[in-house]
Amino acid sequence: MKLIQNEKKILNDFYTVESLINDLEVLNEFYQKKEISEQEINNHYNKTLDSLEEVEFKMMLNKKEDSMSAILQITAGAGGTESCDWAEMLMRMYLMWAEKNTFKIKELNNQPGDVAGIKTVTLQIDGEYAFGWLKGENGVHRLVRISPFDSNAKRHTSFASVYIYPLVDESIEIIINPSDISWETMRSGGAGGQSVNKLETAVRLRHKPSGIVVENSETRSQLDNKDKAMQLLKSQLYEMEIQKSQEERKKIEDSKKKIEWGSQIRNYVLHPYKLVKDIRTSIERTDVENVLNGDLNEFLKSYLLRD
Repeated sequence: MKLIQNEKKILNDFYTVESLINDLEVLNEFYQKKEISEQEINNHYNKTLDSLEEVEFKMMLNKKEDSMSAILQITAGAGGTESCDWAEMLMRMYLMWAEKNTFKIKELNNQPGDVAGIKTVTLQIDGEYAFGWLKGENGVHRLVRISPFDSNAKRHTSFASVYIYPLVDESIEIIINPSDISWETMRSGGAGGQSVNKLETAVRLRHKPSGIVVENSETRSQLDNKDKAMQLLKSQLYEMEIQKSQEERKKIEDSKKKIEWGSQIRNYVLHPYKLVKDIRTSIERTDVENVLNGDLNEFLKSYLLRD
């Protein structure tokens, strides 16, 4: 049923564009006879072009995993409070992007920084083509600004790592040997009521063959958190198989081994000038505030078009 629904969406989008193009041809005849204004035909042309580009973009996201929900993990780099604060700014940016594009968000794990910001956070983003949209965000993001934590108001450079992988559903079968995994339980951190902090509801799952470690503190139920951690492990293993077949996994991991200079995919400069530049596509924006408020589609689309 899911496959049928996806096919119907693609067909409906195609028929919509076909209808708009037919209407445009009719309007052009009226325009040639001076029966409608140039503004009217231009408006319809722009509407047709937007619909056509949307269909073309969706057709690029034709891999099985592209239509899946996305798991987004942000980890602060070296630099203590500065990097933790930058990691929280990135989380806010992706949350605002998701809200603007009507995606649903769940926070699965959050480890706050010692002074401010976050050390790491894991978010689940649900919606049509969530992973397809975000899959190009893997890598290191670099921020240059005047530090709000430096009394001398000096310029600081901070780094944070972003890791995206698809959330597998029941249509994907992945078998995990129970002897390959181990569990730890711990108390959930942060606010959330008395029972959250007194009971060991948070879990840490280790997968020995791959070295993957998954932490989850989404709910107050240890059993539910274990189920979710297993799903996240399967999702990462699935993503590893995808990347292995494309010989891209090693490139991603190599670029993330050191969250520092020379490994970033995008720079965000707030001082001495304002500029966001994607290193891979050379797309630049000077409206840094809009980008940090979730206006990311130009960067996301340009990466996908490049591929």
